[in-house]
Amino acid sequence: MTDAAAQQRAPGLDPAKFRDPEITADGSARASVALDRLQTLWFNTGTLCNLECVNCYIESSPTNDRLQYLPLAEAERFMDELDRDFRAVEIGFTGGEPFMNPDFMAMLESALVRGYRALVLTNAMRPMMKRAGELLALRERFGERLHVRVSIDHYSRELHDLERGAGAWDRMLPGLDWLAANGFRLSVAGRTFWKESEDSLREGFGRFLAARGIGLDAADPERLVLFPEMDAAADVPEITTACWGILDVEPSSMMCASSRMVIHRKGAPSATVAPCTLLPYETGLEMGRTLAEARAEVKLNHPHCARFCVLGGGSCSRA
Repeated sequence: MTDAAAQQRAPGLDPAKFRDPEITADGSARASVALDRLQTLWFNTGTLCNLECVNCYIESSPTNDRLQYLPLAEAERFMDELDRDFRAVEIGFTGGEPFMNPDFMAMLESALVRGYRALVLTNAMRPMMKRAGELLALRERFGERLHVRVSIDHYSRELHDLERGAGAWDRMLPGLDWLAANGFRLSVAGRTFWKESEDSLREGFGRFLAARGIGLDAADPERLVLFPEMDAAADVPEITTACWGILDVEPSSMMCASSRMVIHRKGAPSATVAPCTLLPYETGLEMGRTLAEARAEVKLNHPHCARFCVLGGGSCSRA
């Protein structure tokens, strides 16, 4: 369960929290984040995936099509608005597994032709390799502007497969090696819920990558992105306006200060805009059918806002 009501019912999470967009449970003014600049526009290409991970942030799976495949025409509608009215530098593609969307390669090419950097999140498995020729052609045309980030939850086969299913490690490695061998701008996304320090994780990933001859600096947070734990059952404090000063955190550093995500709900006539990559099912947080409508400030009225972004320091983009 990923909607706000399910989060509120989760064991350990105070049911009085995250109810009122303006006021926290203790009566304080809830924090909000203004759109400072739209640097990254995300497209969720659909929640269908070839894997069903234990702790997937948005419950992607081979059967979850709550977000249907985003059509090329809808993606280009938003790209046209982006070209006209915004100064974004990056378009990100996430899922599900983006390479399963039959329109994905055309979307990716459109973003690159328009001059944007393109960031693709993938598990680097068979869906990607089925499009290897097309993907390589785009790399040859656009070089470093095409960035592929591979999800590797841990640097060991055992823990990676614990999250992603038996055999996932061995199905990921050929794609990872192919990307590296063909000179793609490459990064890796790992997870931090292993009760292991960040230094230890970076050292472990560094050993793993070096052993495969992949020259990726695991100490660089842009090349190895480590996402914070997202335990939906754990209690988390609400973020008030006073928290910015207490935590010494700037609202402008939050993901929703610089990005938005386009989603297409199953059966909906058109795509709409969500505040970030973590809240695709929250209809109460939906921001409209255009990027102009999505300029509004975001009230931090969801546990993920506190857990992942404010307290966890997480961001899906490094634009």
